[in-house]
Amino acid sequence: MRLHSKVQILSILNAHLVAYPTPLNLNYAWNGGSLAGMMLASQMLTGILLAMHYVSHVDYAFASVQHLMTDVPSGMILRYAHANGASLFFIVVYLHILRGMYYGSGAQPREMVWISGVVILLVMIITAFIGYVLPWGQMSFWGATVITSLATAIPVVGKHIMYWLWGGFSVDNPTLNRFYSFHYTLPFILAGLSVFHIAALHQYGSTNPLGINSQSSTLSFGVYFGAKDLLGALFLALVFSMLVFFYPDLLGHPDNLIPANPYSTPQHIVPEWYFLWVYAILRSIPNKTMGVLAIALVFISLFAMPFIGLGGGRFRIITEWLYWTFLADVLLLTWLGGNEITPITSFVGQLCTAYLFFYLLVCQPLVGYLETQFAHGKY
Repeated sequence: MRLHSKVQILSILNAHLVAYPTPLNLNYAWNGGSLAGMMLASQMLTGILLAMHYVSHVDYAFASVQHLMTDVPSGMILRYAHANGASLFFIVVYLHILRGMYYGSGAQPREMVWISGVVILLVMIITAFIGYVLPWGQMSFWGATVITSLATAIPVVGKHIMYWLWGGFSVDNPTLNRFYSFHYTLPFILAGLSVFHIAALHQYGSTNPLGINSQSSTLSFGVYFGAKDLLGALFLALVFSMLVFFYPDLLGHPDNLIPANPYSTPQHIVPEWYFLWVYAILRSIPNKTMGVLAIALVFISLFAMPFIGLGGGRFRIITEWLYWTFLADVLLLTWLGGNEITPITSFVGQLCTAYLFFYLLVCQPLVGYLETQFAHGKY
């Protein structure tokens, strides 16, 4: 008798990772989930190893990172693997989300798959932001100052939240200690959320490119799709290695190689590249409170997608065309977020922000409804 039939945990792993029935027509766009899991494991491993050398004190944090890179054997590889791993993690997750939007993978009855995915994205953003603060460079310090001050947009309790995040009346040592504690804890929460995400997916089974019920045409995941995921993992490992060994600072900001200085404000404060689209929306709205509300509305719209739209653009001509304009809009916002504020970039940013909300709040529910009615011959 096989071992997995005797040990319950092995039986569960076999049911969900090996024998799980998977539609036979899945393409490589469905690799995102497994690749994201691999990147999460990589980030947790490198993070634990980095924590052995990091000192969470404003006087020593920057120096401890430099010590890791210059004095610890393979420390530079470890640090750059963690920094560039975060970027690849976001790339994989963004592609995973975009695939879900294109194929309507989170549509009913798979609402919890989509909602848990958006929760994972939010936790990832928080984890990455507080991790960006830990090296205690110029961008770390001023990014923490700018972003945490957004809490003051919340009526009544906003300032209290900001002071709690700071641990005082300015960004200082208590802030760094709190962020270090959160950054170490949140990845384990991410891992738990990922398990819930997989359980929600396996409750109703995976979707497929055709969007039809394929429960009668399935293969065991581990037999065939495991090999396809392995090919994706090898390609990801190639890109990962090229970044770490040849272009380690390609996705970083040079100002973060300068120790934090509260008395010298950088000319252009920008977050990591994977936050630039959010940053562009925030700064395109002059009023801070309205900017924070706009960001909140973006994520509320994402949570509501299974109920107001998310029919998928496959075989729906108008929805597919609007999907590609949405993608172009997000890419343009990302580019604008990395540029200095000028009258032109501000104006274009406002146009892109307006279209983003038009797509999420008008196009998704209205066009999806109309195309469904046309498909059923009611118009």
